[in-house]
Amino acid sequence: MSTNYSARSFIAATIALLVIFGASATPIPLYEVYHQTKGVSYESLSITAVVYFIGAVTALLFFGRISNHLGRKITTLLAFGLAAAAMLLFLTVESAFPLILGRFLLGLACGLASSSITAYVVDTAHPDKQWLASAIVSNSPLVGLTIGALASGLFVEYGPYQLMLCYLVMLGVIAVSAALILSGHETVDSQKGLIKSLKPRFTLSNPSAYPVAAITFVATWALGGFFQAYGPSIAAEQLHEKSTFIGSIVFASYLFPGAIGGLLSGKLTPHQSQKIGMIIFTLSLAGLVFALQQKNLIEFLIASALAGTAQGAVLTGSIRSMLHNAQIKERAGVLSIVYATCYTGAAIPSYIAGQLSNSLSLLQLLYCYLGLAIFACAFTLFYPSHE
Repeated sequence: MSTNYSARSFIAATIALLVIFGASATPIPLYEVYHQTKGVSYESLSITAVVYFIGAVTALLFFGRISNHLGRKITTLLAFGLAAAAMLLFLTVESAFPLILGRFLLGLACGLASSSITAYVVDTAHPDKQWLASAIVSNSPLVGLTIGALASGLFVEYGPYQLMLCYLVMLGVIAVSAALILSGHETVDSQKGLIKSLKPRFTLSNPSAYPVAAITFVATWALGGFFQAYGPSIAAEQLHEKSTFIGSIVFASYLFPGAIGGLLSGKLTPHQSQKIGMIIFTLSLAGLVFALQQKNLIEFLIASALAGTAQGAVLTGSIRSMLHNAQIKERAGVLSIVYATCYTGAAIPSYIAGQLSNSLSLLQLLYCYLGLAIFACAFTLFYPSHE
């Protein structure tokens, strides 16, 4: 482990993880604009979330271990290529199709990132600070999504070329991040067996940790999928805020605090993080329901931030429990099953919510997510502990 430690490579891998997920959030603040000016329906917008998660799960199922054969750096560059192709597609949006296809490509890119780049982060982390690697692995997607959404919202609200500037800027950021990856060192020697690695196979170095981890992944990422599909709509229709940037803040209010929760959980055991985090998460989600009933933006943002903080603690604790005793060759496989569970847990509720959105309001849909959180919290509290 210590022979792979490299501060420069660790920083480059962390930035790459942020950039990939930042790119995936770039089109989200434009959803309401596309709805108003391009005729993209709300059902189509929900499909963009579903195909994004499908793309991510596809990458994790079939390409989750290719970095063990091609190397972490090459696989990271492949993820950058997919993200860049998506940005080019978004520059041509006149209907739902380029948006849906671009989101699928971003799902593939994020799926690769969720196994390969996260493994690169863990590989290059200081051996005495593996908790920091776990916090970055679990929360960089949230922070990246936040930065991407807020930056895009600012460009759309205040910049020129409303439908183009954010994508052009992101293409430049991708190029710079790719250069940083090229300057880092490889942690895995290339080896034969690439074709065999495409056969779906997950690694569970600590199987007893999976049941609780899985239910927490599903509950927390499902709510993230809700924000991803409907964040701008919540701001515009439920909270009566028409600003694109406010829509970005609503979306980001749940995601960004996850980084804080991840850092706070460093002093707790994995099971303490899961149990305390799920209690706070469930109570905060109840607060979200109340705030949406009151149509109060400030109350909504506070409850969302608390839920996001709890989510970060839960995710970090769950990932730490899953990575316990994992060898370097097992990490990509472990992280693949972690994120495959996360994305599946977000995709299925997002699809169901999309189908129900024609008959249920966003508030009524949020009640369904609260029910899921209550179940997950009870399961986490009463499932036998194997610390």
